[in-house]
Amino acid sequence: MPTRLIEEDRNRLMHSHDKTLQEVENSTRKNSDIPENERLQKLHLPPSSNPLTRHRPSPETRHHQTSSKMGPKAGVSAAEKQAEKLRQDGNSYFKKDKLGAAIDAYTEAIVLCPNVPVYRTNRALCHRKRNEWTRVEEDCRRAIELDPNSVKAHYMLGLALLQKQELSEGIKELDKALDLGRGADPKGYMVEEIWLELAKAKYLRWEHESSERTWDLLSLKEACVMALQEKHAKDISEMDGPIGTVEPNSNQIAALNHVFAKATEDDRPAEVPDYLCCKITLDIFRDPVITPSGVTYERAVILEHLLKVGKFDPVTQAPLDASQLIPNLAIKAAVQAYLAKHGWAYRLD
Repeated sequence: MPTRLIEEDRNRLMHSHDKTLQEVENSTRKNSDIPENERLQKLHLPPSSNPLTRHRPSPETRHHQTSSKMGPKAGVSAAEKQAEKLRQDGNSYFKKDKLGAAIDAYTEAIVLCPNVPVYRTNRALCHRKRNEWTRVEEDCRRAIELDPNSVKAHYMLGLALLQKQELSEGIKELDKALDLGRGADPKGYMVEEIWLELAKAKYLRWEHESSERTWDLLSLKEACVMALQEKHAKDISEMDGPIGTVEPNSNQIAALNHVFAKATEDDRPAEVPDYLCCKITLDIFRDPVITPSGVTYERAVILEHLLKVGKFDPVTQAPLDASQLIPNLAIKAAVQAYLAKHGWAYRLD
């Protein structure tokens, strides 16, 4: 009896298991006929949430993504590395005064990486040493397009324009280079070099403009004197009484001379006012800064003093740090106004 009961229980379990498997199979077959989107909606999931289809790009897509990410980057990186090596070779050739080889190296670097401005300015420097000013201008203009704040590009472009006798445009570029150089490195060698070239250019412009003004004034003065003399002669010819009754024109001519002397006063060299000069160099200010003690110095000069002599004010002996220096904009504006009227003050001894 126990054996028969056990056998019956086992048969019931097997029948129940077979029935469950059949139901699952029917349910699966039925669901397979329903579109995926509808089945996902029943589960309240968006189509993209299907874990079986999400993030499964085709082999072609995977290959395209891999090549677009790795291929160009690796190529650009190799080009940049080679271009930098060429730049270093060019620098080495330049130091040995092998300008042709240096130009070739920089040119190859430009071909590999055409958007790196330093390759252009380095090549322009070689052209400058060979007095090839047209090529200097071309390289510098392109470098400025790539980097508007390139000190060297503005500087050498200014020199190239001066060579073409384009004084105003050349001075404009040198002014830009000086402003950028002061912002980058106030006491750097380039700031001093740029200032010297700028001062020479502005002095040349003053000489040219002063000569024209002087010539125009002299011509006008001669015409005025001649007119006075003609009037005096006419008065004498038309008088009825003695000649002594005609007023001499010597006083008028003297007054005329005084007027024209006053007109040329600004073009005559004189002493620059002390308040516009550095207390250390006694030269007219270029980039004035003021200390907490109220003393104004040329920036590069006081920075050199703090570095080499000591951290104190040279005049008052008060402790002084470079961080305490403030641009003296009032004095700078006064200097610019003075130089605008007295261009001879740009002359370098």
